[in-house]
Amino acid sequence: MARSVDFVLNYLQELEELAEDVLTDKQTIVDLNKRYNANRMALTAINKKVTAPPGSADKAWVNFGGMFIKVSKESTKAMLAEDQKELENNIKDLRTKLPAKVNKLRDAEGKEELKGFNLAPIDAADMKKLKI
Repeated sequence: MARSVDFVLNYLQELEELAEDVLTDKQTIVDLNKRYNANRMALTAINKKVTAPPGSADKAWVNFGGMFIKVSKESTKAMLAEDQKELENNIKDLRTKLPAKVNKLRDAEGKEELKGFNLAPIDAADMKKLKI
C-alpha cells in the first residue's frame, strides 16, 4: 500500500513539474511579446518627426535600469533594433520547444498527441514558390 502511495505522489509531482514548465514557457512568451511591442512602439516614436526642445532634436531620453540617460537617436535605434532581434530569437526558440513539452506532458498524462499542434506557417520564400 505504501509503495502505491509513493508511486502516485511521484507521478503527480512529475505531472505538476511538466505542467509548470509548459505554463512558465507560455508566460515567458507573453512577457517577451510585451517587451517586443514596447520596443516597437519606442522605435516608432523615435522615427516620427516630433517637435523636440532646441538642442535635443538628435537625442532621446532612454531609461536604463531606472535611470534616464540622454543618448543619440541613432544609437538608441541601434540598441532597440538589436534588442528586437534578440527578443524575436528568444520567442521563436520558446515557441519551437513548446510543442515538444506539451506532447511530453500529454504523454505523461496518458493522452494522445495533439493533432495539428506541430504545424508551422508558410514563410515568404515558400509562398513565392507556390505562386503560379
